Amino acid sequence: MAKERELDLVEIVPNTRPPVVKIMDYGKYQYQKAKEAQQQKSNQKKTEVKGLRIGLKTDDHDVEVRRKQAEKFLAAGNKVKIEIRLKGREKAHQPLARETLQKFVDSIAVANKIEQEVKRFPGGFNVIITPA
Repeated sequence: MAKERELDLVEIVPNTRPPVVKIMDYGKYQYQKAKEAQQQKSNQKKTEVKGLRIGLKTDDHDVEVRRKQAEKFLAAGNKVKIEIRLKGREKAHQPLARETLQKFVDSIAVANKIEQEVKRFPGGFNVIITPA
């Protein structure tokens, strides 16, 4: 029957008795499956990691601006990586930097959770937070 209609005989469920087959145009079937996969891929939400940098001596107003930026990023559904950079002699005050970073994270009003705890890196400390 498939040859008469110039179509393909496609095995749908091979593990049953008798196996389930369907007469169809296999090229068209593959094309539709590829279109569905592309559609599902385009519907996925992509999360970005937005970065904020503060310093140990950053002024209160500037910290407030960074806090508002972080809240905006979290409200949009993005992850936020907050870094505190230490320069020169500031590297001797690591506990103060860690405390400042933790205080900054606690001041963010938008509900969030810490994905990666405060972690040391060569230039200072960083933390990654996600919307809750």
